Formats: sequence, structure tokens, C-alpha cells
Amino acid sequence: MFDPEKFIEEKIEEIKQVEGKAVVGCSGGVDSTVAAVMVGKALGDDLLAIYVDTGYMRKDETENMDDILEHMGINHKIVHAQDEFYDAMEGVIDPEEKRKIIGNKFIDIFEREAEDFGADYLVQGTIAPDWIESGDEVRDTIKSHHNVGGLPEEMGLDLIEPLYDLYKDEVRKVARELGLPTAEKQPFPGPGLAIRVMGEATPERTEIVREACHIVETEIDKAVENDEMERPWQYFAVLLPVKTVGVQGDKRAYGHTVAVRAVQSLDAMTANFSNIPMNVLERISTKITNKMKDKVNRVVYDVTNKPPGTIEWE
Repeated sequence: MFDPEKFIEEKIEEIKQVEGKAVVGCSGGVDSTVAAVMVGKALGDDLLAIYVDTGYMRKDETENMDDILEHMGINHKIVHAQDEFYDAMEGVIDPEEKRKIIGNKFIDIFEREAEDFGADYLVQGTIAPDWIESGDEVRDTIKSHHNVGGLPEEMGLDLIEPLYDLYKDEVRKVARELGLPTAEKQPFPGPGLAIRVMGEATPERTEIVREACHIVETEIDKAVENDEMERPWQYFAVLLPVKTVGVQGDKRAYGHTVAVRAVQSLDAMTANFSNIPMNVLERISTKITNKMKDKVNRVVYDVTNKPPGTIEWE
């Protein structure tokens, strides 16, 4: 049986053998936050946590993450790089290309910040499903995770990946052992909202899915608090690359379509879609179409398990 306390002790002792400084890419998710705190306990001020605002973050994520890192006493820096990412993603629609562009852009920024900090190492919150799904000599590539298949072939930094052999449920146990406020936080993909926008992830289309995701999260959280339903493992919205005809008032409307996705899982390797009550789905649909009545006129619910689908759409 997995022992989080023993795991933490052994990993901290192992990381203490590292000579030199390190930077850690901290996205706000459970994996990267756990990695940052563990390595911080080993290296102290020789670790710099870097949170990159890519423009593809959830609503209020940057401010919340700044507060969390401050609360945990982790040496950190917020890098505002929205324009860099939007420029790099212009015209890109292929999911694999999106992930690789974002992975390369992250490394560019981390190497730049590492040089200023005098670091030789990059810490990542890579976990087992990341490298399993990214493929290797014996596995097919399901999707290239930005921190594995999205990495450039040559990097100027050596990697430290303390969670490499863990699955998500084990990472959560480590987070609880560390007392992290992000322990129960739902997963958020490294490429962020860029892979929740089907097609080109422009600033305008990203803003639509950011608001839709916020509504989905808020309404499901309220429903869970009111004992209307069980909390899903992960829940969010996706902007589809199609428009449909609708009605706004007494006029014809031609607007975007948003898909709602919610699943139950243990380790992210398999998942079943969540049975969200119809009244909760109705509230979500109404809020999305009212909030963005000039942009979205149709909301659908994804009832696909993994397999055959994946949890994220891209």
C-alpha cells in the first residue's frame, strides 16, 4: 500500500543530493504544487517557483495561485506571458501541435527565468499518466502531454520529476499529507484552456470558454454543497468549432456551441461520465446562454466514457 509520509521523506532526502538551484513550473494544479512544495522543503531558497500566465488560465487562477504560493512560503514569481502564447498559437488548430507549441514556449520561459536565477534544473509535476499517454517505443501516443511529448529535443536544464511514478490518487494523498489547500482541487491540463477551445484558441474564443468553465465549476460546486449530487472528479466546458442557429428574443441568432464535460475517475486512466441531475444541467445551460447571449446559443452534455474518449477533448 502506498505510504505518502514515507514517500515524502524519501523524495526529500533524494532531492537534497542535488547541487545547485532549480526552478519549478507551477501551473496551479495539484501535481505541480505538490512538486513545488516537496522540492522547496529540500532546496529551500535555492528553488524558484514560476507561475506563467499563458492567457489560457481559468478565471482568477493567477491571483489565487499567487495567494497560495505566498501562503505556503514558497519563493515564487508570476510571469505574464499572454501575448507570447497568443502569438505562438495564431492559426493553430491541430491538438498535438497546440500541445507541442505550448510545451516549447513554457521551456523558453523557464530557461530564460532559470538563467536569471542561476538554476541548472527544471522541476516538473509529471505523473505516470502523462508519460504513459504521451507514448514511447512500445506505446502509441494518445496525446502528447506538454511536459513530456511537448518538450523540445534539446534543453538547457536537467529535469527533476519527483512524482514521475505516481498516479493522481497517490498525488492527492501526498498533497493531503503536506497539508496543501489544493489537495482536492480538480485537475487542470498544463496547456490550459487552449485545449478546451476546439480549433484556433484566439483570445476572444478563449474568453468564451473561460467564462463557460467558471459557470460549470460554480454551479456544480453549489449543487454538491446543497447535496444535489456527488462531486465529479473533473468538470469543465469546451468550446466547439461549430455555430448553430438559435433564437434570441424574437430574432434569429447564429452562435457558438458549448459542451459540458464531467467525469468520475480514480487515476485518470479510465473515467465514466457523471450523472448530473437535469435541473443542474438546466441551470448551467441557462447561465451560459444568458451570460454570453450574443456569443453562445447552444449547450450540450458529453456522455462519453474513457475509453473510448479521453477526459479532455484534445
